[in-house]
Amino acid sequence: MAKRSDNDGVLPPKEGGATPSTVLKIRSLLPSLAPAEQRVAQRIIDDPEGVANSSITQLARDCDTSEATVIRFCRTIDFAGYRELRLRLASEAGQARGARGSVQELTGDINPDDTLVTVVQKIAYADARAVEDTGSQLDIETLQRVIELLDGARRIDIYGVGASAFVASDFQQKLHRIGMISHAWTDAHAMLTSAAVLRPGDVAVGISHSGSTSDTVGALAEARRKGASTIAITNFPRSPISEVSDHILTTAARETTFRSGATASRLAQLTVIDCVFVGLAQLRYADTREALEATYEAVRGLRISREERRRS
Repeated sequence: MAKRSDNDGVLPPKEGGATPSTVLKIRSLLPSLAPAEQRVAQRIIDDPEGVANSSITQLARDCDTSEATVIRFCRTIDFAGYRELRLRLASEAGQARGARGSVQELTGDINPDDTLVTVVQKIAYADARAVEDTGSQLDIETLQRVIELLDGARRIDIYGVGASAFVASDFQQKLHRIGMISHAWTDAHAMLTSAAVLRPGDVAVGISHSGSTSDTVGALAEARRKGASTIAITNFPRSPISEVSDHILTTAARETTFRSGATASRLAQLTVIDCVFVGLAQLRYADTREALEATYEAVRGLRISREERRRS
């Protein structure tokens, strides 16, 4: 399976999955575009309906670039030309209007003068949207392959730093509870040390919202060099992490000014982790149920002992 099969082209819907919206796709590819193409992409992200109603000449003028650049951008994101892009944007804008109805638009950044009520609404909307968008564009074929690789792995390494470190730890804990040998590494030296002793039959998972975290990319590269299968979870499928990953699972999160600490992106990553974990639990149902019951009873016994000590 091609390592960039998820989110890499304008494809018809796959059975069991949904085609990502054009805006989501463009946002995920934004860092990999040339500067002039980035201006075109940002214009579409900011106002897709307006672009759908603009001529190529108007769009080029608005983005301070040429019509040739607009056409090149369309081909970069796998459209034959600007006409096809306009038709897709217009269609998606119409669908969004129908789905949105009278719901208040809460897609903008959190502003310094927003009321606390508005802040709560925007956070709730952004978090829910990150989870929904991630689920809608997740490549089911890639997800299935990742689940099968993990199920057959001798050992699983999970790499993540910063906010992604919490997701790595969550994934490791879930796997450990069902008896799968896994290790979450959040220090660059520890990652590389562990990756260096992996071998064929092992799996390494790198988690990075940007896909450019050098520690995580470096550890995945080392794991791959040793023969392990490598998996990336990222928001940007054409980022450096893709070059060292055999399979990519993409998230669809957008951070805002006051939320650069990766709140929405973490929720999106956890959504992917949950999908992988539940798929594994289904595949290993008998062993999973037995392991979950055993770990629950062990923790329950500890909790009862503590309560008894407090009463005494």
